[in-house]
Amino acid sequence: MSPAGRRIQAVAMGASWGGLDAFSRLLGGLPEALPVPIVLVQHQRHDAGEKLPALLSRRTALEVVSPEDRDVLEPGRVYVAPPGYHMLVDAARRVCFSMGPPVHYSRPAIDELFFSAGYVYGSGLLGVLMTGANNDGAAGLRYIRMRGGITLVQDPATAEAAAMPASAIEAGAAMEVGDPDQLGHYIMEEVFG
Repeated sequence: MSPAGRRIQAVAMGASWGGLDAFSRLLGGLPEALPVPIVLVQHQRHDAGEKLPALLSRRTALEVVSPEDRDVLEPGRVYVAPPGYHMLVDAARRVCFSMGPPVHYSRPAIDELFFSAGYVYGSGLLGVLMTGANNDGAAGLRYIRMRGGITLVQDPATAEAAAMPASAIEAGAAMEVGDPDQLGHYIMEEVFG
């Protein structure tokens, strides 16, 4: 439960291998009226197209969108990073895209999102790192925690690929660890609690 006075303003999520199932379980438990935006990075090939938002939109009551560059983040929406671009959050709390070099062999990279959102939202950010086969996201999630944000990590034992969540736990980035359903409950407690 949040300490007195804390109010989550946004949620940033990342996953790689196995992310569709993990995101589907977590997002499926969140209400349509979620009063914060969610920004989400899933490692995907540069030629993956717009499949991921369409797939996720069938599994959650939230509105799932493929954002345009400079879209303002709005509550109740899930903004999915497009293939081939890093997705960042700027000072005006808008989505912005970068063609910077791949990070951990990925573009979009989770660390890029976590560092930018962590800087902008500080203690008002909740970061979630889930299944994946490398260590992308661990440093960014640790940064979110250092900025006073809340950090959740999927239990590696429940992940399709354990390396990513295990790296975050090893880096001291995790405040809470659980399966995707439990992580959804933690989000609800922090946003509404």
